[in-house]
Amino acid sequence: MPANLEIQALALPFCTMNFTANDHRIPLNDGNSIPIIGLGTFSEKKTKDLCTESVRIAIDVGYRHFDCALIYNNEHEVGKAIQEKIAKGKVKREDIFYCGKLWSTFFSPELVRPTLEKTLNSLQIDNIDLYIIEIPMALKPGNTFYPQDENGKWLTHDINLCDTWEVLEACKDAGLVKSLGVSNFNRKQLELILNKPGLKYKPVCNQVECHPYFTQTKLLKFCQSHDIVIVAHSPLGTNRDPLWVNLECPPLLEDPLLISLGKKYHKSPAQICLRFNIQRGIVVIPRSFNAERIKENFQVFDFSLTDEEMENIKALNKNIRFVQLLMS
Repeated sequence: MPANLEIQALALPFCTMNFTANDHRIPLNDGNSIPIIGLGTFSEKKTKDLCTESVRIAIDVGYRHFDCALIYNNEHEVGKAIQEKIAKGKVKREDIFYCGKLWSTFFSPELVRPTLEKTLNSLQIDNIDLYIIEIPMALKPGNTFYPQDENGKWLTHDINLCDTWEVLEACKDAGLVKSLGVSNFNRKQLELILNKPGLKYKPVCNQVECHPYFTQTKLLKFCQSHDIVIVAHSPLGTNRDPLWVNLECPPLLEDPLLISLGKKYHKSPAQICLRFNIQRGIVVIPRSFNAERIKENFQVFDFSLTDEEMENIKALNKNIRFVQLLMS
């Protein structure tokens, strides 16, 4: 499909592109492209090599997109698995799409490039495909990821995100990163970057929580109007950890409609959720460290939901987040 037709398809209410397990990339506004499904790698468990093994499995299944972050403390594990598979000839470097994230304690201009270089060193590669600002709030600079005062109040940092963005643009020009994006930005925060005087590269994506209970319809429409792709984190909801999960929202995968559609298509409720966002032109990055679930989550290209079913799922929206952004 020609690139211009791909972009037109993304502008439709529901995406009409014919994705396959071997061909499911969508275009980005800078001329690059991103696989519409990836593997999330965040884990509360710090079991040795847990992430390495999950990435190995995912590559064998067919995943080529991996979403990670410096603060996950496992970039070296992801890099190890990727390098192993490249060495064995399973994939080439250009097959892999890697997303890294700039954490809030490194927004000061002088810290941006060294932080990116730390990620590159952990991965043992020369550049990454996508680098995003993880949240739109700067915290006190330093290596303490969650700086707080003696009363537990977050220690913020007064910095203009446009200054941070300019250094990221320089990193792109230097060949350290191919595409630049943001995460957890609302419309106003996106406009801050989009309206920056002398903007050289606008964000290619905005990674936000997005699933049938939190459909992000208004933000999706705004992003599409600026050729910015939505990447859905927590596309299956989350675990039920009360420390950071909104337990007022019922478990997504127990929804009767999703269960019913799953029975119709011989799919799981999770596969229905992923297919829903894919047909909206939204990139999904489900996370799992279970081999069977990693495989199952990738098996979403052999069926499609009808427009009526898409509308019915869309109507499940409760406009409630699972993930509580405690620092905002």
